[in-house]
Amino acid sequence: MTDSFSARRWTLQQRPDGIPTPDCFMLEDVTLGPVQDGWAIAEMSHISIDPGMRSRLSGDSYAAVMAIGDTVESAGIGTIVASASDKLAVGDLVMTGSGWVSHAHLPAKAFVKLDPALFQGPLTQTAAIGILGIPGMTAYFGLLDLGAPDKGGDMKAGETVLVSSAAGTVGATTGQIAKLKGLRAVGIAGSKEKCDWLLEIGFDAAINYKDAAPLKEQIKAACPDGVDIYLDNVGGEMLDTAISCMNQNGRLIISGAVSEYNRAQPVGIRNTLDFISKRLRMEGLVVFDYARAFPKAQMEMAGWIMAGDLVYREEIIDGLENAPAAFAALFDGSPVFGRRIVKVK
Repeated sequence: MTDSFSARRWTLQQRPDGIPTPDCFMLEDVTLGPVQDGWAIAEMSHISIDPGMRSRLSGDSYAAVMAIGDTVESAGIGTIVASASDKLAVGDLVMTGSGWVSHAHLPAKAFVKLDPALFQGPLTQTAAIGILGIPGMTAYFGLLDLGAPDKGGDMKAGETVLVSSAAGTVGATTGQIAKLKGLRAVGIAGSKEKCDWLLEIGFDAAINYKDAAPLKEQIKAACPDGVDIYLDNVGGEMLDTAISCMNQNGRLIISGAVSEYNRAQPVGIRNTLDFISKRLRMEGLVVFDYARAFPKAQMEMAGWIMAGDLVYREEIIDGLENAPAAFAALFDGSPVFGRRIVKVK
């Protein structure tokens, strides 16, 4: 067994001012090993590029602020290449919170062993860090737990679900689960191509927020009976507009705020009186709160995927060296479409 491995990792070098620039990060060469007792080393094949990480580059968020010099965090999948644990063997396929790295040297308990036999047909291995990972779990629990009329209860068939950033993995998954549960799904996206795709995968209506018509008018037209559930990934003005379109006893689930991450001063919301008159409920979602329930949800969603009832898109970018550019493109108006993943080499 090889005692050490030449590896690369991206670290945070300075805090971004607005959209992260390349000089915020540094690609370092490191040597890992020999493997520590009870630990293992995995050679990563793919890492995720996560918009929610932006807030942690500047301050505390769902987790503590990232320190200067830390490895940029993300999920990843890879293969064990060295192990000093009886829980993992060389050749095992694993998922872990590896970060932007070529190799991960971590305690064995930090790796989740994956069964390669599960990934067949429409279900790719990269789904483990996409639709079956944090984005998919966010959609599942955000809608089915926080979105229910009685928190954690049953969904009410026929209600209207509005989703922002709907062509992303969280948004597209939310809309499709809504349809599987007998709800009406309306998505907001930023191009005709994205809106056309949402209609293809079963959304009842899709709104291009970049069209000339005011967003509120478009929501009213697409949701003639109003909005019962809003799952928000954008924040800012879009969230404020959605509040004004909510029905009595509507539920708003806040899973992200991509429009706010790079602003020095958040826009916030103004339509707060609607919370009183309409008895609205708004709640933030940190999906790790549901970690113990992930396996059951993942099995159900994998079944939907294999049956063709749930589809997803991935955008694979070659080369670990391209991770910072792939990350910045989430915020600069580039045409990101689906789950963004970097193929390490």
